[in-house]
Amino acid sequence: MNVARHPRDPELEGVSLEEIADKYIARFNERYADWEAFEDAKIDGWKRAQHRYIGAGGSGKHDEQNVIPPRAHTLSIMYVEPGQGNAPHTHEVEETFFVLEGQLDVFIEDERGNRITKRLGKWDCITSPPGVIHGYDNNSLQPVYFQVMLGKGRPETMGYSDDDLYLRRDAHLKNGV
Repeated sequence: MNVARHPRDPELEGVSLEEIADKYIARFNERYADWEAFEDAKIDGWKRAQHRYIGAGGSGKHDEQNVIPPRAHTLSIMYVEPGQGNAPHTHEVEETFFVLEGQLDVFIEDERGNRITKRLGKWDCITSPPGVIHGYDNNSLQPVYFQVMLGKGRPETMGYSDDDLYLRRDAHLKNGV
């Protein structure tokens, strides 16, 4: 006989294995590409699609439909075409990028505009600590897929370092929550 050495969360007490599997499995063919997940994604040069798996990621869209309910982190897959990326931003928690396919130029920068850029390939990753300005660009000739994780089940919307984008956050949230 098997023994669970840790108790189930209260909301899962008495729930069947089939119900747990249905709630906690997310399949790619059931994800949709959200091309408006982020305010900067509407601007050429930063267009990308988010495929949500766990929670909402840094978009601030906490739509509970078709995603695994978040607990301690979020998980999304990003699709970025050549010549696209995202605007420099921060989070209140760490954010991890893990490249699945393609090449991704990731950067970190300081408040004075000093920037370090590194190229990541398949199975490479970077973690940005809270408050560190960071982002990425696809400067290659091929699309890139990478996993994004944020260290909180319901993170705040990303804090763009650009004042105009940051001020547009509220409108983004009203349209997407």
